Amino acid sequence: MPLPLLAELESFYDAVPRLDARAEVHGGLTLFVRDGEGFPYYARPTFPGGEPTAVDVRVVRERQRDLGVSQAFEWVHETTPGMLDVVEQAGFTVLRAPLLVLDGPVRVPEVDARVRVLDPEAPGFLHDVAMVRTIAQLSFSAPGTATGETGPRDRDTLLPTVTPVHVPKFRYALAEIPDHGPVATGMTQRAGDVAEVVGVGTLPSARRRGLGAAITAALAQDALDNGVARVFLSAGSEEIARVYERVGFRRVGTACIAETE
Repeated sequence: MPLPLLAELESFYDAVPRLDARAEVHGGLTLFVRDGEGFPYYARPTFPGGEPTAVDVRVVRERQRDLGVSQAFEWVHETTPGMLDVVEQAGFTVLRAPLLVLDGPVRVPEVDARVRVLDPEAPGFLHDVAMVRTIAQLSFSAPGTATGETGPRDRDTLLPTVTPVHVPKFRYALAEIPDHGPVATGMTQRAGDVAEVVGVGTLPSARRRGLGAAITAALAQDALDNGVARVFLSAGSEEIARVYERVGFRRVGTACIAETE
C-alpha cells in the first residue's frame, strides 16, 4: 500500500473532527470531543505516528464514560496494525470496513431516478436536508442491501419530526424515483482537497435499483468539480464495496471501527 496515500487519508481523518470538536491527546490516542450538539466523535491514533497501548485505550474509555458518550475507536489497519489486538483484548468487536479511493474518472450508472446534489442557496434547501436525514435514519435502521418494507410512507411519517440541521462541511445528494419521491441519499465531508463520501443509504423498499451507486457517483463528481483532488470512502461490507467499485473506486486498505454504547 502506498504510504503517501494512507498518510493523506490519515491527515484527513485528523482534520475533519477538528472543524467542530476539540482534541484531547491521551498517549498514543487522540479523543475528539464535540463542541455543542451532534453525534459524538471517537478516538483515533494520534497523528502522525501514534501507537496506542492498552493503557491508552483504558484511559480514553474512562474519559468517554465521564463524557457520557459511546466508547468508540477508529483507525486504518495498514497504518496502525498493532491497534487491532489492543482493542480486541479490551473486549471490543471490530468492524473491518473496506477502505476505497476513487481511481480515475467517475463511472456514472444508468438508473431510473433523478439524482441531484443540493444547492445551499436553493429554495427548500433546509427541507431537503431534513429529507436527507430522514432517509438516512430509516436506511441505517435496516443496514445492508436487502430489500424490505420500509419506504416512502415511513419517510413521510418521520419527516416532520426531523430537525433540518445543515452542517457547512457537508454536501448532500438525493435520488428521487417516479411516484415515490426521494428514496436514497448520501453526503460528502471535506477537509482541504480531500473529500469522504459518507452516509449513503437507500430506503429498503427502493433497494437493488443502483441508487446507492448513483448517489456515490454524483457526490464524487461534485467533489471533483469543486476542486477536490482525492475522494474516498469506507464500505460497511464486501458486498457494499463492490457497489462502489462499479463507480470507479478501488480498495486500498481497511478502516477499523470499534464501539460500545
